[in-house]
Amino acid sequence: MALPWSDGNRDFSQSLRCRRRVLVMARRIATGIDIGTYQVKLVVVEEIAEKNSNRSLHILGTGLAESKGLRHGYIVNKEEVVASIREAKRQAETSARVPIRSGFLAVGGISLDETRATGSTIISRADQEITTLDIEKVSKAAREAAAPGFLNRYVLHSIPLEYRIDGTKVLGDPLGMKGVRLEAEYLYVTCLTQHESVLAEAVEEADIEIIDQMASPLAGSYVLLEGDQKMKGCVLANIGAETISIVVYDEGIPISVKVFPMGASHITDDIALGFRISLEEAERVKLGRLSGQMYPRKKVDDLIEGRLLAMFSLIEKHLKTLTRHAPLPAGIIISGGGSGIGTITDVARGSLKLPARLAEFRLSSDTKIRDATWAVAYGLALWGLTGDTLAPKRSVGAQMSKFFRQFLP
Repeated sequence: MALPWSDGNRDFSQSLRCRRRVLVMARRIATGIDIGTYQVKLVVVEEIAEKNSNRSLHILGTGLAESKGLRHGYIVNKEEVVASIREAKRQAETSARVPIRSGFLAVGGISLDETRATGSTIISRADQEITTLDIEKVSKAAREAAAPGFLNRYVLHSIPLEYRIDGTKVLGDPLGMKGVRLEAEYLYVTCLTQHESVLAEAVEEADIEIIDQMASPLAGSYVLLEGDQKMKGCVLANIGAETISIVVYDEGIPISVKVFPMGASHITDDIALGFRISLEEAERVKLGRLSGQMYPRKKVDDLIEGRLLAMFSLIEKHLKTLTRHAPLPAGIIISGGGSGIGTITDVARGSLKLPARLAEFRLSSDTKIRDATWAVAYGLALWGLTGDTLAPKRSVGAQMSKFFRQFLP
């Protein structure tokens, strides 16, 4: 499988090549790195050859450390972040019993954003057949149209949302079809250049070489969403400590990636203010570890529900701005550390008027990963092993992988 999204300074035909092989002593091993506001997580996964040319994936080890030096996903103290990464790396190396020299990095935080642009070109061949060159030209035209919005921003992914030939939408790959004019609409997922640069520096100072990067919401969707959910239409919402990150799928394509500056810690703040107690005590109240006459359950529930409604109103407002062919029948799937708070699915269902459920992380019972909060790091490691990250450069449209084809409009 290959991921159809580009790195910032390379077009998407080149984005899936890695800068060095992820091989440890002839073993295929990849490491996913998720640097969150509260925790740093590393997951080391190995691909094992079995009989009949089948291959299986095995989690060798994990590392978990408290995050220090971050705010809303931004690095405010790089030295503290490096120390956190080193601790998570040490744990992962101990449990995996292999050295970690490289990995795949998740990029999140409130600087993550998106922009759309359309490009067009006249089909070059005299017989009007669309070639690789035409697809490359329309991709370049779309990027040039979006360029004014890239000031101080790093382009993580370029996602083709729709192709049109002479004004008619193309269902699939336009390569080989005929027409006069080819148009394409692209979604660009970006982050602040400064944020990406400092984050990469922190990882590299912890002696881990970055092979490639992926936006955190997309990495989570890699393992938490089923193919039919993506095709029918859904939104995956990760409720973090200080942010809510979402990715919206429609007709199998990620059509939106967004991060909002609100998270589970804001519920703790509301409880602390509501009862005039310390943040530590408010956290225990939020998690249901303290109750009784001093903390009436109804008031606690009202405070939690009020903040959850505010969260889902942000998502609802954003969904209304998107152009979709229909509502999202697969509804909202909720993940992240804040997904277990209160009656979150009931609040989401009532607020968004959509089906709602918690994300399911289907792993064997003997795995070292226990819940869906590890989905981003695990998804990155799987991408490193099952994605086309070791492939040589390929021209756009030619020899597109099976995984890339599933995202074509």
